[in-house]
Amino acid sequence: MREMTREALKHVAVNLSQGFPVFATPADIKRKAMEAIEADVNQYAITWGSKDFRDAIARKTKWHLGLDIDPETEITVTCGSTEGMIAAMMATVDPGEEVIVFEPFYENYAPDAILSDAKPRHVALRAPDWSFDRDELRAAFSERTKAIIVCNPNNPTGKVFTRDEMEFIAGLCQEFDALCFTDEIYEHILYPREGADIRHISMAQIEGMRNRTVVVNSMSKTYSVTGWRVGYCIAPPEITGAIRKVHDFLTVGAAAPLQSAGAYALSLPAEYYEKLQTEYRARRDVLLPVLEQCGFSTFVPDGAYYIMTDISAFGFDNDVEFTRHLIREIGVACVPGSSFYRESTSGQQQVRFCFCKSDETLNRAAERLSKLHKLV
Repeated sequence: MREMTREALKHVAVNLSQGFPVFATPADIKRKAMEAIEADVNQYAITWGSKDFRDAIARKTKWHLGLDIDPETEITVTCGSTEGMIAAMMATVDPGEEVIVFEPFYENYAPDAILSDAKPRHVALRAPDWSFDRDELRAAFSERTKAIIVCNPNNPTGKVFTRDEMEFIAGLCQEFDALCFTDEIYEHILYPREGADIRHISMAQIEGMRNRTVVVNSMSKTYSVTGWRVGYCIAPPEITGAIRKVHDFLTVGAAAPLQSAGAYALSLPAEYYEKLQTEYRARRDVLLPVLEQCGFSTFVPDGAYYIMTDISAFGFDNDVEFTRHLIREIGVACVPGSSFYRESTSGQQQVRFCFCKSDETLNRAAERLSKLHKLV
């Protein structure tokens, strides 16, 4: 993904690859960060997170998920969700154990397992609805299984797991005494539709899973602050204790003034999240028809801000060749689908676009993508 950003810069292409929002962070959140710096909140916070930020996480979790979290024993503030996931895995997974990863997957998950001296076991999410085969998932569990990773809403597919699917996964975790690491960074970016129950469900809400779930989250996407690197893990006390030890040796702590601003951000009213959802739906609905008119087969996302597409109609041998053509000849960057799979052949006719961009950027991309008509 980062390579595609570099290629986009080199060829002055519209960058719809890496998933960072390009619009401004809300002014009041920025102001709180500046006020904290001015007030000299510039030295180390408590290693596992400043008290005001942990208290704010606990309040928001109660409001949003209905879970009572103890900020003193169940929260670790990390340098983004990326550190949160690896810290959680290094704290709980022993060498030789297995971690189940759905594919296509966010690029860090399998390396996180490997860095923890574990073996990743892959289970397919299959288009067009990105469902999993229950027999295949059950077969992936064994006495060696330590955990499963669930990204919900999902990057890169935009899938939102149903309650029935979450309960099935939870049943396997309990049967095989496994943990669930759940990446919930896109929890507020959802697109409800008629006839479908599209809502965010945390694995920690499922009966029997509160004490075997590590919730990994971040400010990055919800508040458009991907460069702040402020995330957090919510876990039962014994797991939190281990995560805090690993976190201390990995990064010591997240930026103190940004945690102060985070305490404010997490206190924003429900209207903020409703507006966020409405604005992202509008962006999705700008890019989707453009891609379809240009010859892509699209998989309509129910959450997050990515669109996975099938490029078979364009006649390219693989996704990397197509992506290079798109950047150099059309002037639009996306991510090769193979980067989300263990075997590159699995995604060689897929590419992913992101739409966390300004209207101006999406319109420029639409204008350039119209040139693809000539190839179909």
